[in-house]
Amino acid sequence: MLENEANPTFSKSTGLPRKRFYRARAHSNPLSDSHFPIPISPQNVDYSVHYPQFFPSSERSDSSKKIQFADIGCGFGGLLISLSTLFPQTLMIGMELRDKVTEYVKERILALRVSNPGQYQNVSVVRTNSMKYIPNYFEKGQLSKMFFLFPDPHFKEKNHRRRVISPHLLDEYAYVVEVGGIIYTITDVEELGDWMKACLENHPMFEALTNEELEADPVVKLLSSATEEGQKVARNGGQTFQAVFRRIAPSL
Repeated sequence: MLENEANPTFSKSTGLPRKRFYRARAHSNPLSDSHFPIPISPQNVDYSVHYPQFFPSSERSDSSKKIQFADIGCGFGGLLISLSTLFPQTLMIGMELRDKVTEYVKERILALRVSNPGQYQNVSVVRTNSMKYIPNYFEKGQLSKMFFLFPDPHFKEKNHRRRVISPHLLDEYAYVVEVGGIIYTITDVEELGDWMKACLENHPMFEALTNEELEADPVVKLLSSATEEGQKVARNGGQTFQAVFRRIAPSL
């Protein structure tokens, strides 16, 4: 930690990176072209880079362990950090388009691994455009949970095509989520909440969880409390709108 003490981008008290050195625009245009490496297929994702304790070498032949949780637009990684200790044997990844924010999450995870030996080895982040490259990272039925927390509302009707929940994109999510897997969404924008809920309700491969199932799911409680956006909404006394849906088998 001596290196962190001499580095102003890290807090001396916590050893974690300071957000003010990694600030970026609140949102990015998901339809624009960005330059970052993209795996040709899920089989080409080098797990040893992300989870060195689980995959000590770059050999990718071990198919017994795969990413199961994906946080789309993970922001500063608050949900990932909370989920990491709740599901310590589950591999999870955040997907973020903004480069500075992605770098912050990387540094945060590395610092937590150093200060908490044996923990946070199951969580990682990648800079990518999830609206374009989901099939490059995940196989059919690979994921058991996907998260879409406080996504960009794209208020203008002409920009609705940029929304991360849409009928077209739900087809892709239905492909990579296993039967019984869950999609979690939350927003503080009522119109967007209605949009996401309607898209999921109208899709033939998703059904809403019952109130009893929502109450029993420990992850639901994190949706509004684990992220920076959710904490800000809570401080301001704002409302949130959730839609939590299960992937179902196609009807015959």
